[in-house]
Amino acid sequence: MPHTSPTIAVIGAGITGLTAAYRLSERGYAVKVFEQSAQTGGAIRTFSENGYVIEGGPNSLQLGASEVRQLIKEVGLEPDLQIANAASKKRFIVRGGKFVPVPMSPLSFFRTPLFSFRTKCAIFSEMLTRARVRPTDLSLAELVRSHFTQELVDYALNPLIAGIYAGDPEKLSVRHAFPTLWEAERSHGSLLRGMLANAKAKKARGESGVAPIVSFKGGLQTLTTTLAAKLPLGAVQLKATLESIQPGRPHRLNWQESGAYHTAEFDLVLLALPATSLAQLSFGPQAERPLALLSEITQPPVSSLFLGYRREQVGHPLDGFGGLVPAVEHRSLLGILFSSTLFPDRAPAGHVGLTVFAGGLRQPDIAQLNTNELLARLGLDLQELVGVTTPPQFVKHTYWPRAIPQYGLGYDRYLTALGRIEETNAGLFIGGNVRDGISLQDCIKSGEKMAKKAISFLSK
Repeated sequence: MPHTSPTIAVIGAGITGLTAAYRLSERGYAVKVFEQSAQTGGAIRTFSENGYVIEGGPNSLQLGASEVRQLIKEVGLEPDLQIANAASKKRFIVRGGKFVPVPMSPLSFFRTPLFSFRTKCAIFSEMLTRARVRPTDLSLAELVRSHFTQELVDYALNPLIAGIYAGDPEKLSVRHAFPTLWEAERSHGSLLRGMLANAKAKKARGESGVAPIVSFKGGLQTLTTTLAAKLPLGAVQLKATLESIQPGRPHRLNWQESGAYHTAEFDLVLLALPATSLAQLSFGPQAERPLALLSEITQPPVSSLFLGYRREQVGHPLDGFGGLVPAVEHRSLLGILFSSTLFPDRAPAGHVGLTVFAGGLRQPDIAQLNTNELLARLGLDLQELVGVTTPPQFVKHTYWPRAIPQYGLGYDRYLTALGRIEETNAGLFIGGNVRDGISLQDCIKSGEKMAKKAISFLSK
């Protein structure tokens, strides 16, 4: 416990901000969390309606990093963990207008129709590639193409990036979006040998080879709700919009709440906000916006459409995690998640649930359609890919006008701007998916990192 109780403001009650606030509160610091919306959780939104459990944002959490496992244990959620169904190890990619299983073993790889003989040979020969240090960053697609084939970019990399970033591998930076591949080429030459070496190193550290995919009874929002509940009463202020920061010792925050303006001083300020919110923040007496550059970060719109059916309405066995759609297949969706297969109790008895993703950088106009227009647009794809011929019994549409930040080429300039703000304003720290990775696991680690920085700063 610290000898004094410095006051700490955490701006943003998503998973990053809540993790940081919880960690600091546990250490005895006085923490106040400000959240613009009417609820905590940020992009994590779970709905329970008509017997379905629906994720409007992220659908699962990878239980890999020690920080994630420790946090879940500390807040008492281990009994509520749900491990993804064993069937979810099976994944699909569309080729030739139908879902084709992703090969999961050497034998199935040789037999798969996903890739030609040329691509299969290229994968094996890639193991002989020598180490290479590139003078400049390059796109993810360019890197993979230089090691394998265009076919692998089209039918493996492209759908994978659609599922992770809702983005385009031709525009993502290797160094920032996939730093492990950047380092693998520099240290081993072969991407495959580098990945194998990384897996071996993890095993030597006692980390599991393949981190399980998990959720919680009642959905992912169980985690953020629990974190918020662990904070002292009154520590979270909802519907509070931060207007400006007057940096100093202490920092002065000005925010608006219920039409009224408020001011308070804090020893430290932790910003766990999306890029658009950071870009709008004003600093100092001149109301400067030193992070306005962040408004240029691409964040394409995405629609998440949860569809509930009677089991007999869906022809596909739904025997897997779901399927992704390559751009070269010219479909109107990015992918389909078999939600009721992934975790138990996600649909009423005799029913199944699908989560369909549309839009992204590939087709942003489709994401912006209203629910009925979107259903009509996706009808043929659903019929041909999963055998749906009748309207769903239940629909839940979640629209994200600015979804996942794209770590594109030239992303250094945004990171430099963030670093400069921290350097020139002692006691101010920035984290979240704009900086530390886009996955839930990354965001939890980011919150932990911000808390450590704050504690280290206060202990000086």
